[in-house]
Amino acid sequence: MTFTPKTPAFEKAIKDSRNLKAKPDNDDLLELYSLFKQGSQDPPFADAPKPGMFDLTGKAKYNAWKKVADEGMTHQQAQEKYVKLVNSLKEKYGFE
Repeated sequence: MTFTPKTPAFEKAIKDSRNLKAKPDNDDLLELYSLFKQGSQDPPFADAPKPGMFDLTGKAKYNAWKKVADEGMTHQQAQEKYVKLVNSLKEKYGFE
């Protein structure tokens, strides 16, 4: 397993995402999750276990991450997109 460094901007965005005034909708949450997982690579997608047949939430999260991984997005690109997404969500949902 390789270590994937997190940029200071990515680390800040992770903290900021926890301080939104309202919970983002499911589409925004799935995008946050997929970019976070691809950006942190913990574990890498290829090593991630598939969710069980009845784990609908797990399947949705896995499929969102799979889409990002299949696009060939690097962890650096995912971190950059994550930061931009969190900044837009701060405007959309408010920030404490």
